[in-house]
Amino acid sequence: MVKVQEIPLQQIHRPLPRQNDPAKVAALMESIREIGQQEPIDVLEVEGKYYGFSGCHRFEACQHLGKETILCRVRRATPSVLQMHLA
Repeated sequence: MVKVQEIPLQQIHRPLPRQNDPAKVAALMESIREIGQQEPIDVLEVEGKYYGFSGCHRFEACQHLGKETILCRVRRATPSVLQMHLA
């Protein structure tokens, strides 16, 4: 079951480093500032912890805007599913 909820940015672990396009982050910051976040990022909830693997530009844009939370599409997963994402 997938649910959409606001999660504090500080509670989302981003285990895979990624280079973001600064121009895309800036454009998203402008959009989020004007109309809010329209599309949730996807996170896995594993044993009460949140892991993000997509939505990197939206995540960074919200960080730069000083947002406390980010809209997330949350899917519960097992540790073995998390390991598959890390492989």
